[in-house]
Amino acid sequence: MTVNREQSPLKVVLTDINTQVVQAWRAAFADTPGIEIRKGSLLDETVDAWVSPTNSRGLMNGGVDAAIKRHLGAGIQLRVQRAIRDRFAGRLPVGSAVCVPSGAVNPKFLISTPTMEQSSQNVSETLNVALACAAAFQAIHQQNRQEPGSIGSVALVGMGARTGRVPARVCANLMWTGYTLFNDFSFDDYDDLRGTIIAQLDDIDSAPQETRVRIAPPKRPTARR
Repeated sequence: MTVNREQSPLKVVLTDINTQVVQAWRAAFADTPGIEIRKGSLLDETVDAWVSPTNSRGLMNGGVDAAIKRHLGAGIQLRVQRAIRDRFAGRLPVGSAVCVPSGAVNPKFLISTPTMEQSSQNVSETLNVALACAAAFQAIHQQNRQEPGSIGSVALVGMGARTGRVPARVCANLMWTGYTLFNDFSFDDYDDLRGTIIAQLDDIDSAPQETRVRIAPPKRPTARR
């Protein structure tokens, strides 16, 4: 895991057609600079990358995924599934993501990150939203390491708030956790990211919905002299 000491500012747009999600974002991100929040469609956002909540197989057959496939064409699903096959042996774990060229001018990239293993799965009592959101931002780190400055702006929808049935306030708070982690740290791999989040959020279901949790990195061992 690498601490982010220097990084170019990332423009982040949170957009959803669900009024409750938008209101919950405004509460959760009220003291967070650099975030644009509005009610509307992801397809209307002019940014470098869209983030699509998906399933572990990359089947873009429902929700935001289906709308994106209709907009960008069937080839986008083939690119997502090819990336999942090549990098994750055909199944993308929750807490991981792939970033692929969209084949369009806007957006240039699509980031697919699973909020669920299968389509239409209830994930309201899981940490999947935090894992998925953090993984999406981790994918931005990885893409910008490969091609510096290639993603300077990104748009996200309310992860898990529709198909996954996650309450709007919980969704917003867990996405805040994923975003703040992006600002502080760049992980070497997704296993490290998942382990860090799960270790600190494992008992969050006993906390009030209003609770926001900022992830702290594991302490590095002190070097011997």
